[in-house]
Amino acid sequence: MHIILDIFKNLTNAEWINAHGGLYIVMFVIFAETGLFVGFFLPGDSLLFITGMIIANSLSPFGNAAVNLVYWITLISVAGILGNLVGYWFGNKSGHLLMKRPDSLLFKKKYIEQAHEFYENKGGMAIFFARFLPIVRTFAPIVAGMVDMDYKKFLRFNILGCLAWVISMIMAGYLLGEIEWVKKNLEIIVIGLIVVTTGPVLFKMFFGRSKASVKQN
Repeated sequence: MHIILDIFKNLTNAEWINAHGGLYIVMFVIFAETGLFVGFFLPGDSLLFITGMIIANSLSPFGNAAVNLVYWITLISVAGILGNLVGYWFGNKSGHLLMKRPDSLLFKKKYIEQAHEFYENKGGMAIFFARFLPIVRTFAPIVAGMVDMDYKKFLRFNILGCLAWVISMIMAGYLLGEIEWVKKNLEIIVIGLIVVTTGPVLFKMFFGRSKASVKQN
């Protein structure tokens, strides 16, 4: 737990980011959060917001601020798209193995079949909006791969969702990064982003289960 807190603290510190690989480390974190099981705890939203602030307050190596902004948005978006593709590939491979297993108390094939039907009917928007939900964006592509969601459909919404997420978060930080109040209260903003984006997920996890238990009883 202490290690995770340290990672959170460092990844919300612009000076630490600049001293440890700059925005290239942001690319790696976004890739990991959107494609690897171990990346579910990474602070993607707040990190992208801070990335926008870093871009706004740094000198452009291209001599043009707009070109620099587009350059980093493009690279980070590619990292996020590739991350989801890795998650889909992993889910696709592991899903086939799971379907060969007999039903047990914790696993039933009908759950996979139900998920497959969901992703076929509404999976595109699920992949799109998952980008804006911590934890969910890590596992959504894995589940899509497990249930053999149509690859072209997955790829299309993967690209659209990633671009919408990366551009909106980076541009928010870029446009607000020059405001003095934002610079002085960055920690508050980061905490606010975490609460706003993670709150609905946690609420659904805990209270959704409680409602389900009440209905069963």
